[in-house]
Amino acid sequence: MSKSLFSEFNKVSAKQWKQKIQYDLQGANYNDTLIWKSNEGIDVKPFYHADDFVALPEISNTKASKWNICQSIYVADVEKSNLNAIHSIEGGAESILFIIPSEDISVKNVIKNIDLNHIQIHFKPLFLSEAFIKKLPEKAKIHTDIIGNLTKTGNFFKNLNHDFQEFGNIVKTTKSFSVDMALYQNTGANMVQQLAYGLAHANEYLNHFENQNKSSVENIKATFNVSVGTNYFFEIAKLRALRLLWETLAAEYNTNPNCHIFVSPSKRNKTLYDYNTNMLRTTTECMSAVLGGANTICNLPYDGIYHKTNKFGERISRNQLLILKHESYFDTVNNPSDGSYYVESLTSQLAEKALNLFKEIEDQGGFLKQLKNGTIQRKIKESASKELEQFNNEEEILVGTNKYVNPNDQMKGELELYPFLKTNLRKTLIEPILEKRLTENLEQKRLKNED
Repeated sequence: MSKSLFSEFNKVSAKQWKQKIQYDLQGANYNDTLIWKSNEGIDVKPFYHADDFVALPEISNTKASKWNICQSIYVADVEKSNLNAIHSIEGGAESILFIIPSEDISVKNVIKNIDLNHIQIHFKPLFLSEAFIKKLPEKAKIHTDIIGNLTKTGNFFKNLNHDFQEFGNIVKTTKSFSVDMALYQNTGANMVQQLAYGLAHANEYLNHFENQNKSSVENIKATFNVSVGTNYFFEIAKLRALRLLWETLAAEYNTNPNCHIFVSPSKRNKTLYDYNTNMLRTTTECMSAVLGGANTICNLPYDGIYHKTNKFGERISRNQLLILKHESYFDTVNNPSDGSYYVESLTSQLAEKALNLFKEIEDQGGFLKQLKNGTIQRKIKESASKELEQFNNEEEILVGTNKYVNPNDQMKGELELYPFLKTNLRKTLIEPILEKRLTENLEQKRLKNED
């Protein structure tokens, strides 16, 4: 098409739009009335314009048409897990994440009758073993993260030297490493913190490998495990910013600038009461994941916080992704968020703020040092407390829990799993970062008051 669309209309500058809005406000203050500040310190404006950019952003290299539907399976029983995987694949799963609790698990039997040429397999061992990793198929993606284990449990698998030695051997074999950023979101960190901590977390690995053997960092592929919440456009921008930040860091080490982003919905905002609303939350979260450029998406069952794994919950969670892909056409357009002035602006601001925080962390000794002295934990607690206050004041709404509550909703007889934070007193190297849902205190009070 040689003639531009809308060429008969005069261009309107950002200044002209703002003047028109100011006139329509009839004396009300533009900044106080229409601009709100996010928890990340970003001023969100009522409109965005090309004038906001010195140069329009470049086209991103993500392929939203290539995302995979994943099913997560905890391997307690090898035969049942294998049959579950096959059933999930027949039901539309394109990828399987096997969570492996023991080194005694037979890999051969877990993946029996699964076509590895067409189904992407992920393994997440809950232990550290180079010998076990060598048993895995060459095409499998490995989710081993010793710093992630430290942040979650407060301890290394064995000790720092042993873990880094074993982990280094695994990375040499797989040419990849994994970073668990989901933990930071599920404990209440804001998006700038999630990005900065994820980057600093990855930098600890790259810095260690480079110091040990410079050639060991070349062409390493990073996998970032990320959780997304319901702040729709911000979550799209968060994933896009993560790719930009990783490209920047990878360039410093001359390693692979591409990364694999493995996304699951947040646990932070999931509720026990009016649990069907969890399906609405996970649907929009998965939409953000696709539009943000996730490679693999593993949905959460709507009843996952209080029911044991069940076929119905798994099928519903998988069907949500199937509907997005095959009925809502979320696999037909690459880079769908490119060119949105709002999303581009959020992406730029999140990346810039996260990079500044990352530099602060590095200037103060790095991520591990700040974990050891409790700085990371304290910052996350501050952010989580602020979010909880917003929830308690009904500034952050979770329908069915702190707004539009059904007083007749009874859940005490439905609990198959303990849905609240468990704490066990034990000696740890650092203070662990513990996942806690936003609604737990309120839900515990409601359970006590049930008839």
